[in-house]
Amino acid sequence: KDSELLNIGYFAQHQMDALDGNASPMLQLSRIADKKISEASLRSFLGSFGFSGERMDTPSESFSGGERARLALALIVWQRPNVLILDEPTNHLDLDMRHALTMALQDFEGAVVLVSHERQLIASVCDELILVHGGQSREFDGDLTAYADWLRQARIDMMKSGQQPAAPVKSQVEVKPTISKLDKEAQRKEAARRRELSRPVRKNIEKIEAQIAKTQPRLAEIEILLGDSALYEANRKGDLLKLMNEQTELKAKLAEAEEQMLELMMELEELEGACE
Repeated sequence: KDSELLNIGYFAQHQMDALDGNASPMLQLSRIADKKISEASLRSFLGSFGFSGERMDTPSESFSGGERARLALALIVWQRPNVLILDEPTNHLDLDMRHALTMALQDFEGAVVLVSHERQLIASVCDELILVHGGQSREFDGDLTAYADWLRQARIDMMKSGQQPAAPVKSQVEVKPTISKLDKEAQRKEAARRRELSRPVRKNIEKIEAQIAKTQPRLAEIEILLGDSALYEANRKGDLLKLMNEQTELKAKLAEAEEQMLELMMELEELEGACE
């Protein structure tokens, strides 16, 4: 059967809790490796995940979060899954290991299902994006930039909906659901809890939106100024260089702000999903 050929490797944060703290990486890997595999091969494999000779033989209970994440990933990859499910795999990983993971996933010949807020990892690894919203999922037709636009518009629609609730339809006989005072109090507390959870993120989003709103008009203005042929005359060289330097600086700031906006939007979406 086809299902018998399916070998799924799953990594999430709780995988680190499943590690044997009393056992070293070498011991834990040898438990799942074929007895015919040489110790040198096992050590070479662990070395590719950043473990030195000394750390290979150290009980994992003393490891940092990053080391435990690397060990959990190594044990999964060793089993050669043809479907790899990764839930926030870069948490606790340093920049070098994030880069190494990206390269490994690009070379991985099986299927990868990735859940991550790491924009660089998603852009480098994923061929398809799945939009999960409103209790449904569908293939998202666009890249991460388009997704950021979608999130921004979804937030605007949500705010409009909250500010202008639909008026109830009046009828000759109006039936109101019976809601106890306790229910109403619970609803108020839940609404307050949601606002409190998302308030810092919303403030940061508003701050980044203000930065983007300030940067974009100036960039457009510079584009117009650079279109003036008189600017390219020899006696205007200083003005030209000044504008071009400002343009480069503003573009870099805008790209950084848009990336921060995407991360914040995704964080907000996750918080609101967790509150529901």
